[in-house]
Amino acid sequence: MSVYLDNAATTKPCAEAVSAAVDAMTENYGNPSSLHRAGLDAQLAMDSARKIIASSIGADSSELYFTSGATESNNLALRGASAAYGKKRRKIVVSAVEHASVDETAAALEKNGFEVTRVSPREDGRFYAEDFISACDDETCLISVMLVNNETGYIMPVKETFSAVKRRFPDIITHCDCVQGYMKLPVKATALHADLISLSAHKIHGVKGVGALYIRRGVRVLPIVTGGKQEKGVRSGTESVPLIAAFGAAAQKLRPTISERYARAQELKAHLLGRLAEIGGISVNSPDDGSPYVINISVGGKRSEIMLHFLESRGICVSSGSACSKGQQSGVLGQFGITGKRADSALRISITAETTEAELDELCAALREGMEKVRG
Repeated sequence: MSVYLDNAATTKPCAEAVSAAVDAMTENYGNPSSLHRAGLDAQLAMDSARKIIASSIGADSSELYFTSGATESNNLALRGASAAYGKKRRKIVVSAVEHASVDETAAALEKNGFEVTRVSPREDGRFYAEDFISACDDETCLISVMLVNNETGYIMPVKETFSAVKRRFPDIITHCDCVQGYMKLPVKATALHADLISLSAHKIHGVKGVGALYIRRGVRVLPIVTGGKQEKGVRSGTESVPLIAAFGAAAQKLRPTISERYARAQELKAHLLGRLAEIGGISVNSPDDGSPYVINISVGGKRSEIMLHFLESRGICVSSGSACSKGQQSGVLGQFGITGKRADSALRISITAETTEAELDELCAALREGMEKVRG
């Protein structure tokens, strides 16, 4: 592929992550639960990665638990916290634009007797902390709000929401899916007032197949995978040391440059929007103040799937929404007031700080060509 602009789906593993994974597979391949030297070395490698990642969100390493990815982390957060705190308080509050791994888990809990309140944006397309606070009450055990929407880049009012919730209802457990914000925005557990935070490695130039859940000390989360004592019994199963080591290496590389990379992404977004404006017939669905790493557009009434494959024929990779949706029309866009043909023609462009202006120019040239050649 010549131009890859689907980084919200997955990122290219950085050299440091690949090296760490290869070393753990070829040299440091012991089982971290084994009591011999090879097991100890694997455990030490895992401990090092845990410390790096936990420190990056202002947490202690004892508060970080490795999972198979953000989907499992979100499931563990919602199912585990509701099992621990939902015997008497049977209400859960979530935003209406959560990733499917939160939304569908909430729906499953709803079928099991929980009341689920989904908070939508107002008519101006924005979310307000007071709407989440109004949705909470003494019967609420958990609130889950993502930091950055994976389809539009909208930055949710997590800090304002969770801080107010904690002041009014201190027993409510707060969970934040930080997958699209981690290593792009500053993510600090205490600043967000989050009891639980979900992270993913392959969104930050790590390797697929590993994620993490931050669980604030003192918060109970009952396991959903049982059978061993790994991860202090919270998540059973032999840990994947190669993937975990790669996760730590990626976090260590990116952490010092979050602000610089964010500024660069803002420059790239501004460049892209300027070039798109020259084409005409393209609507921008992402907010001006959203994450610059995700730009959602609608292309002149041309169906997303058809335009996506046209761009692919020109060596350009974008998406029509969340990778987990497998091309199905997004309900998230509808929540933001993007419906009908505009939703049908939506494309998500997601960049990194390493994306170039030349690559964005190539995308815009292909979009211009596509608008002339592609039939709706």
